[in-house]
Amino acid sequence: MPTFETRLMQAGDWDEVARLIHASLNLWYEKNRGYRLVSGGWETMLLFPRVYEDLDPGCCVMAVETSSQRIAGVCFFHPRPTHVALGIMNTHPDFFGNGVASLMLRYITDDAKRRGVPVRLVSAATNVDSFSLYNKAGFVPTRFFQDMTVRVPESGFDVAAPHGWTFRDATVGDIPQIVALERELAHIEREKDYHFFLRNPGGIWHMSVLVGPDGELGGFLASVNDPGSNMLGPGVARNEELAAALVRGELGFHRGCSPVWLVPSESRRLVDAMYAIGTKNCELHITQVLGDYTRETGIVFPTFMPETG
Repeated sequence: MPTFETRLMQAGDWDEVARLIHASLNLWYEKNRGYRLVSGGWETMLLFPRVYEDLDPGCCVMAVETSSQRIAGVCFFHPRPTHVALGIMNTHPDFFGNGVASLMLRYITDDAKRRGVPVRLVSAATNVDSFSLYNKAGFVPTRFFQDMTVRVPESGFDVAAPHGWTFRDATVGDIPQIVALERELAHIEREKDYHFFLRNPGGIWHMSVLVGPDGELGGFLASVNDPGSNMLGPGVARNEELAAALVRGELGFHRGCSPVWLVPSESRRLVDAMYAIGTKNCELHITQVLGDYTRETGIVFPTFMPETG
């Protein structure tokens, strides 16, 4: 049986990491769903090391086969003031069943323990192996989400914001209110992410806000549009009506595309508002936490790019 050691990703590893993510995702989806998740070439998965080394340099742990030094697995993680977020985790198909994922997970949970913060993640609800990995490590499921998608018409959708509320692009001046709102509703903090989105490296990011007549922030929603990921999130909103308006508005920046976003399934009015514009469910996800957790209020939109919440 092969043995493995951990080390952090270096710039020279990017191509091999992207190839590994591409192979791992597509093999799982072909085997369990009958289709390839990543339709483009492995180069599209360079999005992950490119974005995450810019956002959180030195935060990708790899499991390396000891004798050959071949990369067997990769996992990105994102330290924040209130938590450590566990990002995409992949094992190369040649090393399935050898404890690679457990080794990387232990590295990250040990890191979070030293920092004194919980670990948070979003995982596929239908991947039993993934669920078991985290459940055995002590993670507790917290919320259930349905992944929704729609082909956005060239005309976009009517934002239909509630009376008195204004939908507009976010600015750097909004960041203090954005951070405070997420702290209030989701009980986490990740200010650096919002500076990153508004800096917009690569020209693939966008973020919107809803502002009330008194200047109060009712919600915000970011999104990414890249061949490697086309998603809405992260974001929060004070209620379902504001959340629906944010989604409809942010979809306007994805015209002609079919982005995915995660909707909390217990938010019935929001779910119905999404069906009303023609969305379909494409997958199911759950959020999980290892450590202290306070349930969110309002509406939260997790995401896979970046997986920092």
